[in-house]
Amino acid sequence: EDLVQETYLRAWTAWGSFEGRSSVRTWLHRIATNLCLTALRDHRRRILPSGLGAPGEGAELPAGDGRTGRLWLEPFPGHTGDGADPSEVVLARSDLRLALVASLQHLPARQRAVFLLRDVLAYPAGDVAEMLGTSVAAVKSALQRARATLEEAAPRRELLAEPSAPEARAVLDRYMAAFESADMEGMAGLLRDDATLEVVPTGAWFRGKRACVAHLAERVLTAPGLYRMFPAAANGQPAAVVYARGGAGEAFTPFGVVVLTTDGRHITTLTTFADPGLVGRFGFPGVPPHGRPRHGGGPPGR
Repeated sequence: EDLVQETYLRAWTAWGSFEGRSSVRTWLHRIATNLCLTALRDHRRRILPSGLGAPGEGAELPAGDGRTGRLWLEPFPGHTGDGADPSEVVLARSDLRLALVASLQHLPARQRAVFLLRDVLAYPAGDVAEMLGTSVAAVKSALQRARATLEEAAPRRELLAEPSAPEARAVLDRYMAAFESADMEGMAGLLRDDATLEVVPTGAWFRGKRACVAHLAERVLTAPGLYRMFPAAANGQPAAVVYARGGAGEAFTPFGVVVLTTDGRHITTLTTFADPGLVGRFGFPGVPPHGRPRHGGGPPGR
């Protein structure tokens, strides 16, 4: 958000020197891209817990990471993206997944910029070269290397399901029902044998149904009625906005967002973003809404 504001500030102050040799959109992306490249040189990569080390066993949590100031990946709300602007269309692209965003951590900053500008925002190689102050040949070479790296890191397409697909929505509905009622048998039935669970920003992650269930049973789903969940979409994946409370009789407060990766029948990855601020960013109020929408994301009544 700071970099977005800085982009507009720089564009405003430099508007008098804009010569119109490119579109305003290309000019703004050049400013934004170079600001981001500079910021990436000064900060650690944005990652998920699985990018830090080996998974935890059962309910044993790795040490928290709040003291180091590490920047984590975050989910972005779903978007229909009917406009022609590439920056709007990208939010609706079915192949821009949480898993793809996570895999970008494997790329050097400049390769990441080339990949996003060429393959996601669909800018011509000449425009990207101008934005980055390099040659078209260098852009093509960086894109080729980035694609090769992502081919190894990204998940197989058949393991992903559209958040609006009936199969994915059915999995999400079953997950929310099992979570709210602390139904561990139902939760175990939803998780695939090789499922993974990641918890941001604690640094904890678990691999395999047995380890995931052990963590949930001991640390999370200790009693029914402690959570309320509402369907949403994040990064092109089915998701749930979560409210939590400490015990019966207490008020529910925002907890965060859970993003699911599903093969249409089972959950292959659960990524929990324990950040109360995300609830408002996904358009939900500070207290749980009444009722639950049957289809689609967003708060009831929208």
